[in-house]
Amino acid sequence: MAVSPTFSPTPPTPEPVPEHATVLAWYRVHLEALGRAQKPSRGTPAYSRLVNRPVARRVAAAAHVVGLSPNAATLFGAAFTSTALVLLVVNEPSLELGLTVSALLALGYVMDSVDGQLSRLRGGGSVSGEWLDHTLDCVKTCVFHLAVLVSLFRFPPVESEAALVLPMAFLVVDMTTYFGIILVPYLRRRAPLAAAAEPGPEHPLRTWLVLPNDYGTFCWVFVLLAWPHVFLGGYAALLVANAAFLLLACVKWWRELRLLDVLGA
Repeated sequence: MAVSPTFSPTPPTPEPVPEHATVLAWYRVHLEALGRAQKPSRGTPAYSRLVNRPVARRVAAAAHVVGLSPNAATLFGAAFTSTALVLLVVNEPSLELGLTVSALLALGYVMDSVDGQLSRLRGGGSVSGEWLDHTLDCVKTCVFHLAVLVSLFRFPPVESEAALVLPMAFLVVDMTTYFGIILVPYLRRRAPLAAAAEPGPEHPLRTWLVLPNDYGTFCWVFVLLAWPHVFLGGYAALLVANAAFLLLACVKWWRELRLLDVLGA
């Protein structure tokens, strides 16, 4: 599951609104302001780019009208995700469970984006808010695969206990990926000669090829719980894909940081 790096754009300037404007008018103003202050979409998988961010933008505009804070949005997202994982652990796999778990995880993912959108509308986020967001993301990454592990243990889809290795391996892959995504930008900023090179054009298929690395894909894979063998196969396929992405990312990060070492020597 990929994590977006911190993004701090110039706060959007809202259009003037009459003093007695309707709630709908304020909503439209906030929505337009957010449309002008979005994260760069380069490298973003298709679900996050085409579904999660647009939905979160609309939720954030409405949330700002009613005065919801970014930290409250973060906690709402954590509540949705926690509820989904508790249901996964205590209930036998079924279509109803799969739909419920997927929907709650997707709502949690929307709220995880809403907090950043609200921060932009408020003129920028806080250090404590960023800490809260990243800490809960880290907890979510751990607990997500532990919940799958417990579910597979309680309701085994196959007779072999080897299936339990899958979530344990996935946990290692995801936590290593999370650590790298957080650490590498920090190391880039420390390098004295780190130049901000202009990236080349993004291949139009890239956003679709990295879908297995998109948290949104993880959210909806649980629909397959109605067919436990199919779910296990889909989960294993995501593990293989994410392990491959991590390997490629580690090679890229190592080469980049070694180059910065050479340039700074």
